[in-house]
Amino acid sequence: MSGLVESTEQAMFLDPAIRDWVLFPITVIMVLVGVFRHQLTILMTGEPPKPDIKDIRQGKALMRGQLLAQNNSYISAPAFVERKKYLCEAYEEGKYLKNKAAKDQSAANLMADPKNMEVMMDGMKKQMMGIVPQTLIMGWIQFFFSGFILIKLPFPLGVRFKQMLQSGIMTPNMDVRWVSSLSWYFINLFGLRGVFSLILGGENSADGTRDMTAMSTMGAMGQQAGQPQDYNKQFLSMKDTLSIVYHEWDLENIEQRVFVKYGKQARLFKSSRK
Repeated sequence: MSGLVESTEQAMFLDPAIRDWVLFPITVIMVLVGVFRHQLTILMTGEPPKPDIKDIRQGKALMRGQLLAQNNSYISAPAFVERKKYLCEAYEEGKYLKNKAAKDQSAANLMADPKNMEVMMDGMKKQMMGIVPQTLIMGWIQFFFSGFILIKLPFPLGVRFKQMLQSGIMTPNMDVRWVSSLSWYFINLFGLRGVFSLILGGENSADGTRDMTAMSTMGAMGQQAGQPQDYNKQFLSMKDTLSIVYHEWDLENIEQRVFVKYGKQARLFKSSRK
């Protein structure tokens, strides 16, 4: 049986035309589509809007409460109580909100803000520019090159990789190292990230894997990309968090602990020298 498999592997030869008219074109087209998509994203989104000082203030105020909740053990109890009281009152009154008049912000109020609508539309545009090209390329490969074997990997692989490398080809006895056209598309989809970073820079819009990650995250969280945040709810949630934080100062009786710790070490050092 092993001799039969070896003879079958030796009898498989790829036409050089497959390399010239299928393998290289798929890779080149995916690179060109990624570059075109990056330039189109820049053209449609334009320059990023200048940050509003009030938006920055909201985010920093929320971060201030988070830092106090996480690092409260480094300040004394009176200092923690004063900071906690001040932040809780500020969160309750909406002192750091961008629009104090719309303190009771709802989803309808957020959607009515033109800036928030623009942010959501930009997120939807980026998703569409990522989904549409990848769908067209996959359909093109399945229609014209379905069932093609393009390349043989030069290193051995386990049987578990067979389904990943030979998508669209139902041949259980074929060597795992042979790669189908559809699998070659997915290899390029995940493998061209470094090429795009080299050509377009690290922060580029050509990487298709980011869209897949964004889609999975959006489906898990049940919200759209670019959806504006309701800072009023986050402030009230942070107020509740601060109200139940248990404070324990790490520097309580630090002098005695230092004397006990280093006093023992000094005694041990003296006894060892004797």
